[in-house]
Amino acid sequence: MIDTHCHLTDPRLAQQIDGVLKRAAAAGVRKMITIGTDLDDAMRCIELCRSESNVRCAIGVHPNHAGEVPIEDLPRLRQLESDASVVALGEMGLDYFHKFAPRERQRSVFEFQLELAAEVDRPIVIHAREAIADTLAMMRGFPAGRAVFHCFTGTADEARRILDAGFLLGFTGAVTYKKSHEIRTAAGMAPADRILVETDSPYLSPEPVRSQKINEPALVMHVAAVVATARGITVEELDRITTENAGRLFGWGKEED
Repeated sequence: MIDTHCHLTDPRLAQQIDGVLKRAAAAGVRKMITIGTDLDDAMRCIELCRSESNVRCAIGVHPNHAGEVPIEDLPRLRQLESDASVVALGEMGLDYFHKFAPRERQRSVFEFQLELAAEVDRPIVIHAREAIADTLAMMRGFPAGRAVFHCFTGTADEARRILDAGFLLGFTGAVTYKKSHEIRTAAGMAPADRILVETDSPYLSPEPVRSQKINEPALVMHVAAVVATARGITVEELDRITTENAGRLFGWGKEED
């Protein structure tokens, strides 16, 4: 299994990283993609990857940090993304829920990263919260199959719009929650080559361990179990599917890599 989206540099996981990685391995999670949320975090992600052969990273400026990073500093991503540990840009996108950064600033930062991804031919990891329509509008023309909408928590109709645009859906612990009927519907109806599983740890601990305040990659197995049930397949088959999908999207993820 590959956890395609976690935040291993978050202090809650970084301070116990050896245990986190050991528990992931024991659970059958062979590989992880850790996600940078700003320029400093990008460097931390790269440094971690250099010391852990089964960890790669995506780097970018999260929309909630868009107001904190000077626009003139964004070109640093061009140098950072050339590191061998980087498999994607992001997470990037729009967040109309938290309102930590003005929408116009979010759009400017997102646009820069979209253009950079096209320039350097990188896949992207999308954060879209209460902003799927605007996010898709800005991505019009971005290559199909080169982006994942991580932590999908929208409606079945929104899932169809993302899938119709040619992008992938990433499912987190949210799919396991009792009231997440539409998320499970999306997990069940998405084409097999368009799904990934992730934790978004340390956030969103899944059922039946939702009371565990700090989520971690080992717990992606609970996400996989619910997605597999929604699709009427075994966890082993879902493992095969999502690992292959990760390999195609990120160029990394196959067992033999």
